[in-house]
Amino acid sequence: MRRTVSLVAAFAAAIGLGPTDLAAQRASERRVANPGETQFELQLLRPSGGPVVPIFEGWYRNPDGTFELSFGYFNVNTEETLEIPLGSDNFIEPAAFDGRQPTVFEPVPESDRRHWGAFTVTVPADFGSRDVVWTLHARGQTLSVPGRLTSPAYELAGWEFPGRSSVSPLLRLAAEGPSGRGPRGITGAGRRAKVGVPLDLGAWVSRDAEAVDDERPINIKWFRHQGPGDVTFAERTAVVEPDAWAHGDGAKVATAATFSTPGEYLLRVLAFNVIREFEFQCCWTNGFVPVTVAP
Repeated sequence: MRRTVSLVAAFAAAIGLGPTDLAAQRASERRVANPGETQFELQLLRPSGGPVVPIFEGWYRNPDGTFELSFGYFNVNTEETLEIPLGSDNFIEPAAFDGRQPTVFEPVPESDRRHWGAFTVTVPADFGSRDVVWTLHARGQTLSVPGRLTSPAYELAGWEFPGRSSVSPLLRLAAEGPSGRGPRGITGAGRRAKVGVPLDLGAWVSRDAEAVDDERPINIKWFRHQGPGDVTFAERTAVVEPDAWAHGDGAKVATAATFSTPGEYLLRVLAFNVIREFEFQCCWTNGFVPVTVAP
């Protein structure tokens, strides 16, 4: 509870919210979560004009002894996407860890309070008490958050609830490719596309042998994580029912992405069980697809 209160106070101070702002809230700011989902902190939201807040979710240990520092973000705007390119306004220190963070910050999701665990930074086993700091500058405000391994309170399960009552879906980005799960997830091979020409994409999802009794659907959502122009997905979201992924190599979810501008892009596909698990730092998997787009 202490973490939540301090975050709310920090966010309110960051966006300069006063009593007049609260009284003037528009309908889009008065979203109410569905039963069993997450309620918004209404006083922090506004249609546009607010900042995006970097958030350190916590850390977990990889099987090889390295660690993942998980980061998300809170765009306090309900109607405005912010774009902050990599560089002096969007960077991670030490510089060796820079470059994985998003440059596209979508508004508050309709059914959850923010964007959880959008990327991770991998640090070595001997990283110790050093910090990894993510800094964002927008709307005249600079906001930073340190990621560190020193607090047991921030240790995450990684890709499963204790007792394995829920486990992150397995995700592949090629039919015969490796699989990943959890916030670190999997990065696919680089792809090439042309402006205006749809690029076929696929994500294969399933559950591992230890979670085959979990018969809930697997949800899929695609994002433009980085990139200079708009990306239109033929099918941005999908729901994969158990009978589709329970046999063989899992279920393929197909879509296509069309790019408006040449340049370097990084697409993210999110595979998750149910929205309400995000608040408990479980159970989702990120997949990343680098794309070079020619004119």
